[in-house]
Amino acid sequence: MALDPDDPRPPFQQVATALRAAILTRKFSPGDQLPSGNDLARTYGVSRGTVQDALRVLRSEGLIVSRQGSGVYVRERTERPVALRPHIERAFEQGKVTIDFAGFSGETLHGAIQEPLDKIRAGRLTPESIRIRLLVPDPDVPWSIPCDAETLADDVSVRQRMQGIMERHTQAIADSVAELGELGLVRDALTEIRVHGSPLLFKAYIINGDEVFFGFYPVAKHSVRIKGQSKEIVDLAGKDAILFHHAIDGGPDSTDAQYVEQTQRWFDSMWETVAHGIED
Repeated sequence: MALDPDDPRPPFQQVATALRAAILTRKFSPGDQLPSGNDLARTYGVSRGTVQDALRVLRSEGLIVSRQGSGVYVRERTERPVALRPHIERAFEQGKVTIDFAGFSGETLHGAIQEPLDKIRAGRLTPESIRIRLLVPDPDVPWSIPCDAETLADDVSVRQRMQGIMERHTQAIADSVAELGELGLVRDALTEIRVHGSPLLFKAYIINGDEVFFGFYPVAKHSVRIKGQSKEIVDLAGKDAILFHHAIDGGPDSTDAQYVEQTQRWFDSMWETVAHGIED
């Protein structure tokens, strides 16, 4: 299982990718112990330090856990949330890619799709179509959160600041996907952005219609700079949201399958009723 010499990524990232794929495809099941560091080093033809760096990546993604004096194990599903990024990357290996996002800024999604988009540009991934729908709050109407920390009331300056963050990430996603279509790398490449009345207190990702990631935004007070001055606000801490994974892999009557189905139904209902295009 030697690494690909033409892969431009550092060896530890290649090892992390190979192990991640083995975990996600259940070659290593939840609770299984991974081979020792020395065995993995021999398997991939790398140093022990490279293996440790790869395991550090997987540990940060919540896929593995180290047990003192015992070894490294694939985490049990009930013990942890699951990292979004490897599932996004795997989705782009399909011929048709669909991602529906409902939440605040789309910042996490923006970061998660960069590597698969780069692989498409390099010719290493070749999906036929990419369809992304982004459902975000309307910055032209008052918000309950984020808000002024002292009055807990809507603040136009806070809203304008958040609008800049939201537009930066959603537009970057739209531009990157459109570029793939313009270059002829993806036959059907489309991103749609719609807004609705107020920020959601959770975020959800529906990937290829058969996986859902869901997490609540923690609400926290913190200080931000607005027009050169410090301001205390109550904000949605998107980077601190823990995502939980549901997938259609246990049959149509499983709890997870019903969760995915109902999340898709909720998203579609929001999209078709209260949401509208930014220019509307």
